[in-house]
Amino acid sequence: MPASPSTARAINDRLALRFLQDQGPLTAGQLKSLTGLSRPTVADLVERLQGSGLIQVVGEAGAERRGPNARLYGIVADRAHLAALDVRTTSVSVVVTDLLGATLAEASLPMAGHSDGAAVERAVALLERTVAEAGVRRLHSVGIGAPGLIDPATGELRDSTGLPAWHRRFVTVLQERLSATVLVENETNLAAVAEQREGAAHDRDTFVLLWLGHGVGAAVVLDGRLRRGASGGAGEIGFLPVPGTGGLPSATGCDGGFHALAGSAAIRSLAAGYGIEAADRSEEPAGAVAVRTALATGADGFLDALADRLALGAAAVSAVLDPGCVVLGGETGHAGGPGLAARVETRLAALSPLRTEVRAGALGGAAVLRGALLTVRDAAQDALFAPAR
Repeated sequence: MPASPSTARAINDRLALRFLQDQGPLTAGQLKSLTGLSRPTVADLVERLQGSGLIQVVGEAGAERRGPNARLYGIVADRAHLAALDVRTTSVSVVVTDLLGATLAEASLPMAGHSDGAAVERAVALLERTVAEAGVRRLHSVGIGAPGLIDPATGELRDSTGLPAWHRRFVTVLQERLSATVLVENETNLAAVAEQREGAAHDRDTFVLLWLGHGVGAAVVLDGRLRRGASGGAGEIGFLPVPGTGGLPSATGCDGGFHALAGSAAIRSLAAGYGIEAADRSEEPAGAVAVRTALATGADGFLDALADRLALGAAAVSAVLDPGCVVLGGETGHAGGPGLAARVETRLAALSPLRTEVRAGALGGAAVLRGALLTVRDAAQDALFAPAR
């Protein structure tokens, strides 16, 4: 069936807004060429979008730089302001941006050593200070990346063993105190979003991100869609039973699972056996420090042993999902770079008949915050760019 006039207008408006978002300010003539719409239709949508406060004239283009045809139209970036947060077990990072994602202010704060109540207030105060530093009066939307399970039905952070209680309370407090929309997503899933949009998986519609940070996790992207699972637990690879851990994981702990081989503490212990000392730093976990040191000193024995471990996890996801590509993400995956990725790929090829490329993550630990920002920006634009009812 042909679209109704109102539906057609909404489709045209969204199309024009996407081009303005992706390519920056454009003239009406450029919008006509990009959208394939007629000149009168483009003139109507420009007038409509200006009237709704979504776009404005931001300059002129062309050699003569005068007249209606030279006007450059751009999205009104301060129509809405956003915040993205990376909530770790021991720290919180926040960035405040405009509607197009331009950074206005950012900050981080350690959270270790504080009671749950103090940690919540400390995190809330960090967000409030950063918003004030950005000169923002009101947030439209807030995106939060956190470890743990996100209930797919309610979007709430579920109570998970081993995670600080203040995480869930912090999310609840923000939802209670802010008039903004608050979105919560698993940190590894957000890292996968960022690596697909701007990082190592930019050319892949199907891949698995193997997160290697303080802990381990996985994010599954199939046919361009993030897959969360029935309970939000798709990719909880830390609980995967594997040989060499001396036990089995349980419903309340992953000590006997893949986490016991590939978590930061396990990698640090492995490194010590090869004479490599590594300690947690404020900017990266001990596992990443160990890998970086090994690459700098040519400690091939340690890197080979670590690759053997990582290949077990990669083989498990490859056997079940056949993603064709595994990205070693997080701080440790990024520290290992192409060298560690190549080692893992070689061992994976010996374990599985399924051809699987292994790549190093391009964004490291920063992928979580970047993924949170991309996700909340998309959600805010979807809400603001929706046709008026």
